[in-house]
Amino acid sequence: MPERDAGQRAANVDVAANSSSALAHEAAAKAARGMAPEPVPPGFAAIDWSTPWFAQFAARGQRWQQAALTGYADLLAAMNADAALMQQTTGRGRRLAFIAQDDLPPGAAYEGHIASTGCVPTRHNLHDFFNGSMWFAFPRIKAALNGRQSAELDVLGVGPTRGGVRDMLTLFDENALLFACADPALSAALRGFDWQTLFVARRDAWGRGCEVRCFGHALLEKLIAPFKGCTGHAWIVDVPAEYFDWDTLARDAWLDEAVSTALLGTEALTSSLFAPLPVLGIPGWWPDNESPAFYDDATVFRAGRRKR
Repeated sequence: MPERDAGQRAANVDVAANSSSALAHEAAAKAARGMAPEPVPPGFAAIDWSTPWFAQFAARGQRWQQAALTGYADLLAAMNADAALMQQTTGRGRRLAFIAQDDLPPGAAYEGHIASTGCVPTRHNLHDFFNGSMWFAFPRIKAALNGRQSAELDVLGVGPTRGGVRDMLTLFDENALLFACADPALSAALRGFDWQTLFVARRDAWGRGCEVRCFGHALLEKLIAPFKGCTGHAWIVDVPAEYFDWDTLARDAWLDEAVSTALLGTEALTSSLFAPLPVLGIPGWWPDNESPAFYDDATVFRAGRRKR
């Protein structure tokens, strides 16, 4: 088995290296013909690593950002260098690697390809940059999502609609927030759209009884230019009280294990498992929310199901 894993890892590294090499060769050929290099997609230079939603993976992210600003091949090379060190696996135990989007075979399902080969098709844009980042920030959750997605594809195939389970998994992957909470009253306030309790009356509980991690890569892309109505889908994670005595790495590892186990073990995955959470309302995440009046905006902090 170790030899087989080593062979798979080597195969993935070769595929990823070939993908990066092809891109680099193409760029060199254009330069030799006097053609200007392709412009860097917008947004990479605008990442503010001091914000709470990006700070959680700033150390790796800043290295990748510099690579992305240099070029597509450089970004893939940086991502694959980290993947080789981490020896992370995808939903079916394949070693993780990153390939150019154009190397996804025609007609192949994205999630199925990742599960069966370990290779994540990646574009030179912020969306896929943040997607790749989550494979390192929460590797077990990403593998669990990929495993459930590929299992659904095996049963239902690729059709005009995803189906309820795949819709929920996609929503998690794209827009989830992890709401870690040791106080049931705070979880109840979130589920009940009781923003005054969650954000004002119990404001001092944030950081001691609850906290949030951004997960969804589309949500992170939106937060390049934050706006008041930006809302994530919160997945509530009950944590022990001592969780808040641990350092950030220990907390993230605990969340990674607990959430991945839940995703693999929950048979009925539906969007009703989420609770909407306006991101800029999180205490300490946006200066304007220091004023209680910030939460009076009913177009953002809606009564929701609590009123109905």
